[in-house]
Amino acid sequence: MNFRQFAIKNVRGNWHQYVAYFLSSVFSVMIFFIYAAFIFHPDVINGHIYMGKGVRTGMMFCEYIIVIFSFFFILYSMSAFLKSRKKEFGLLSLFGMTRGQMRKMVLYESIATSVLAIGTGIALGALFLKLFLMALSEILDLAEPIRFFIPGKALLLTAAGFFVLFLVITLFTLFQVGRSQIIDLLKASKKPKSPPLASVWLVLLSLLCLGAGYYMAYTMSLSNAIMYMLPVVALVVVGTFFLFTQASIIVFRFLQRRKGIYYKQTNLMTIAQLVFKMKDNARILFTVSVMSAVILTASGTFYVFFLASKEQQMDMLPQSISFYEKGLNTHEVIDPDKVRSILEEDGVKLDYEVKLVGGAAKLPAAGRSTDTTTALIVSEDDYNEYGQKLHRGRPILEVDPGHAVYIIPYREVTQPLTEIGKPITMQVEGSSEELSMTVDRQVSGGAIAFPRGDATELLVVDTAQYTALMQAVPDEKKTVVYGFEMSNWTSQGDTADKIEKLVPEDKHSQFDNRVSLYLATKQSMGLTLFIGLFISVLFFIASGSMIYFKLFTELEEDRDQFRSLNRIGMTLGEIRRTVTMQIAIIFFVPCVVGIVHTMFAMKALGNLLSTSAMQYSLVVVGIYIVMQSLYFFAARRSYLNRIIKSFSR
Repeated sequence: MNFRQFAIKNVRGNWHQYVAYFLSSVFSVMIFFIYAAFIFHPDVINGHIYMGKGVRTGMMFCEYIIVIFSFFFILYSMSAFLKSRKKEFGLLSLFGMTRGQMRKMVLYESIATSVLAIGTGIALGALFLKLFLMALSEILDLAEPIRFFIPGKALLLTAAGFFVLFLVITLFTLFQVGRSQIIDLLKASKKPKSPPLASVWLVLLSLLCLGAGYYMAYTMSLSNAIMYMLPVVALVVVGTFFLFTQASIIVFRFLQRRKGIYYKQTNLMTIAQLVFKMKDNARILFTVSVMSAVILTASGTFYVFFLASKEQQMDMLPQSISFYEKGLNTHEVIDPDKVRSILEEDGVKLDYEVKLVGGAAKLPAAGRSTDTTTALIVSEDDYNEYGQKLHRGRPILEVDPGHAVYIIPYREVTQPLTEIGKPITMQVEGSSEELSMTVDRQVSGGAIAFPRGDATELLVVDTAQYTALMQAVPDEKKTVVYGFEMSNWTSQGDTADKIEKLVPEDKHSQFDNRVSLYLATKQSMGLTLFIGLFISVLFFIASGSMIYFKLFTELEEDRDQFRSLNRIGMTLGEIRRTVTMQIAIIFFVPCVVGIVHTMFAMKALGNLLSTSAMQYSLVVVGIYIVMQSLYFFAARRSYLNRIIKSFSR
């Protein structure tokens, strides 16, 4: 057996430790190669693919993320492997292996593993590339799927780039090999551990930081988001660190003092070991919990934007086709009869129409940089009639003569934008007389028609007073807002585009096509969600692998302990129950902490978007829990097999 064969045999012998690292590396290489294949695809470079340039930029950004992530992940993995093999290195040194030979062996092992990971990753990438391009073509709504092509540059960049990355990290970590004395290496796993200590003050600091961070996230709004954002992140990170390094020890010490719990069945063994495991694993669990929060928050945010964009657009643009004009029956944007004609030609049914006529009034502004603002005066009857047709929770207003209700389209704005509760004087365009009126209240997010131009904000008045006002305003000074809500509007893109083409170029600012906006947003967010999904899965696999590595670095010690306990009467069922409980806590505690962080982050996002982000994020959290459970069962099975097999020796 030569030296290379010896190194490869070592990899096979330690495969239970290498498997999680190997699979994570393979997935990183596979995603990097698939993205690189698209980036260097000739049709993308030559501009033959719709939105190809933007997608290419997004994927290049993801490539940088993958490389940075891979560097730190591989560096951590290599360090964990070397620490778990101290006893092995001690024996090899005892048998006469020099420090240089030991480093050479580790180098050969790393090269063998990296070449296999790179080869497998590229092979799987080539296998799934066609499926990836087909899915991307569907999201981009291309007439023909992107043709299958494997660019040579993508192959070269992936293979050479990752090989250099693996090699540089291996050379960097080789300095850890052979630096300890033989006796220290042999007894590395048998050194007595000092009892873990915790500070009550640091535990209180942890709770204070988390409480403050959660409160700020829960109360975050558009007005304080910039001021709150960084403090929330800092407080939650600091609180999480001390939660694992200090609070976890306090909790298990408390359980040890509760004799009814501590001396029940195998709890003594489980809790006693967990006190030390939580201390040893605190930094890893902290890192995994933060990574879990990042994964879930990022995925949840993409998912919320993807699903909530439709609701937001329906709120801001109540009708699928809408426009406003100055002057009654001028039809300078488009003739409403022409819109109806096109809808009839295409067989598109209308749910309802809106024709909102009003007069533009200048009134005092509040909380703005300007002294005055413009609002469209409309009648309470029109507002109530059209508002109920929307089925979006618009209030039914009852307005007294001489009073008004101020309507703004921005749901997230709660502070008054005009004077409330006292008489104000306003000037109605086209009328020579000033109007005095008291605004009773403001309704945020109450748009019932195209909120643009003079019709962005509405002033709802008593119908009789509205009629008298409109009689004093010439027809050419009135503002008219038209709206057409199509049935099954999300599928009427061609019809909406046909109508939009009839609008003069200089009048496009007075026209809006919600259908095309929705389809473009859906395509963009779907693409972002699709690309980001792979990065999220990559981070998830890495977080699980970090726990997996940490478990197997303690395998030797746990195996000796359970073998001794089995000899003095502890049954296999009790050992399985103890190991399962310990691994479950190690796996799911950071998962639960990350989920709690995510829930508050989603609450903050919901506040900013004026929507309920929680219900959407629960889907992402559910998927994460299922994936984490699968990882847990796989790790538990492998770990138990390694421990129980030692009993027969």
